[in-house]
Formats: sequence, C-alpha cells, structure tokens
Amino acid sequence: MTFDFRDDTPPGKDPDACSPTLRTYHRWLWTKPLPSGGVFQLRANKPGVYLHHVSELGEFFLSSDSVIPSFRKERGLSHIREQIAQHDRDTFVRLTYTIGGMMVFPANQVARKMTINGQRGCHPRINDRFDLTVECIRRHYIGSQSPLSATLGRYADFFRLFESFEGYVDFFLLNDLVTRDYSAVRFFSPFTGFDASPLPTTLQEYVEYCDCASEFVHARNMRILDSNAAR
Repeated sequence: MTFDFRDDTPPGKDPDACSPTLRTYHRWLWTKPLPSGGVFQLRANKPGVYLHHVSELGEFFLSSDSVIPSFRKERGLSHIREQIAQHDRDTFVRLTYTIGGMMVFPANQVARKMTINGQRGCHPRINDRFDLTVECIRRHYIGSQSPLSATLGRYADFFRLFESFEGYVDFFLLNDLVTRDYSAVRFFSPFTGFDASPLPTTLQEYVEYCDCASEFVHARNMRILDSNAAR
C-alpha cells in the first residue's frame, strides 16, 4: 500500500481523475457488503463517470478525492514550509498520494450546488482538512450542525447506506481517525471549534499536523492491507 498514484498519472494531470491504479483500488476496496447486507457494487463502465453504483439501494456516482493536504499552495504558509527540509516535505506529499490518503465521495451535483469534494476544499473553516470533514460527517449522523451540514444533507441518501457514523467509519476503514467508541474524531491539530482557522500558524503546529496526518495514513494503509488480505 505504498504506491504513489502520481506515478501512473500523465504529467500535469490529477491522480484522482487519471490514475488507473487508484481507480482500480477504489473499485476493489469499496465493492463490499454494507451494514444492511447489500453489496455496494461499484463499476467503472459508465461513460463520463469515475465509479457508479445502481441497484435497489439507489444510484450513486462517485469520484476520488485526495484528502490529506500539505497546504503547499497556501502562500501564507510558505515561510513555514521553507523551514522544513525538502526531503521531508516530499516524503509527506508522497505518503498523501498512497491509498490511505484517498477517499470517494458522491460526484453528482444536486440543485447545481457544490459537491462534498468541492465544498470541503473551499470552505474557509474546513480548508480541505479530512479530520474536520469527518467531524462534520460525525455531526451529520447525530443531527448536529457543522460548516458542511447543508452540503452533506444534499447527499443524505449516500450516508444512509452506512446507517450510522460507526458504519461509515468501519466501511471506509477510518478507525484510526476516531476514538474506540466512535464518539470523537482524533484531530490532526488541537480542535477548539469551527470558529478557529483550520490552517497551522506556526512551524510547530505545521509539524504536528504533518506528523498526526502521516500517522493516520500509515495506519490506514496497514488497515486496508489487512482488510484486503482477509477477503
């Protein structure tokens, strides 16, 4: 589970859309039984659709999303990142492009509004952070508000497939991002609420974010490997 999906992506293209290996991994990993017992069969044969499911469960159009940002395009963080050795920066980015740093979300627009991928990437209180996204999903399942409430609500049929936050976490092998009882998210940076900026503001905060995110991706890669071996 160490394959960097940039390695089979054409130059200048996005691995989420153009890596054939990533698409194969997603299709294999997430085609499996749901909590209801029905199989979430994913296919890659519908023109213009990354992955597709249709059955009595409903119809779902999915796309891939790289979920662990390095914030290398954030100009306000350039002075912080420059204090970290290039090798360490490259190592972190390479890790984020392994399967442990990848997810699938619904790809179809509802009422011409942003998808989950788009909204979580541009919302100033999420800024593409996966731990904060998962906290929003946790709140969705318990009926609590978050910056992504409206967006997640548009895809309620997708989240119903997993029946509960626990079901969602177990299905997508996100267990290393939550506590054992599924009651809380293990954040990559100290979380005091969505009013605070999601971006690190000091070198120490950035290093802590990278360390925690790396720990999660490594752990999820191993969890995915073990799950795959058991099938």
